[in-house]
This record gives sequence, C-alpha cells and structure tokens, in this order.
Amino acid sequence: MSMSDPLGDLLTRIRNAHGARQTKCLAPASRLKTDVLEVLKREGYIRAWRVAELRPGVSQIEIELKYSEGEPAIKEISRVSKPGRRVYSKIKELPKFYNGLGIQILSTPRGVMSDAEARAANVGGEVLCRVF
Repeated sequence: MSMSDPLGDLLTRIRNAHGARQTKCLAPASRLKTDVLEVLKREGYIRAWRVAELRPGVSQIEIELKYSEGEPAIKEISRVSKPGRRVYSKIKELPKFYNGLGIQILSTPRGVMSDAEARAANVGGEVLCRVF
C-alpha cells in the first residue's frame, strides 16, 4: 500500500517513539528520509541511524533516539510542507524558529540542509519540517 506522505510518517514515528520513551524506532527507508535524518544527527537531535536491508529492494531505517537526563532531545517536531500544501521560502524571508533555538529543515537545490546551513549557502527552498 502506498503512503501519501512518507516524511510525515517518519516524523510521527519519531514523535510516538519519544512519547513511549523508546530508545530506537524503525521506518521504511528512502533517500529523502536518510537526508533528513543526517541533518537531525548533525544538529544533535538523534544519536545515530542506519539502513538495514530486509530483502533485496526493501530497506528499513533504524533510528537511535537521544535523551538527556531522561528528557527527549526533540521536544517538538512538525511537518510544514505537506502534499496538499507545499511551502517554499526565500532564505531572506525564512523566519527563525523559536528565536533560533529550533531548526527548520529545507530541501534546496544543493540538497537537504538546516536553516542555518541554508543561510550560510544563501539558498532557499521547500521547508520540510521544524524541530525544537
């Protein structure tokens, strides 16, 4: 069965796993998901992730969630650009999230990156999600 919003499904799996205080969660693999997870790892919101091949052509991502003093590193994670309403932003018009304490993940012509990396590269794009 096909899924209309695979990235939204990944974010929901992470949100639910944090709510249940799990250390790991699993999700179907895709290139966009691995790029978003790499940004989350670089920014310090997750410990690690790896792709495991279940059978030829079918892969799964295992995500190690991060906690500090028993509290989840991700307090809020939400999808911004959805299949029914895409949200694009020029870098000069992109507002800071939680006054710069949170990050926004963008899909740009140079790849998937955080808002800080996009500001440094001076490139805008589709706002995929927000993380705090």
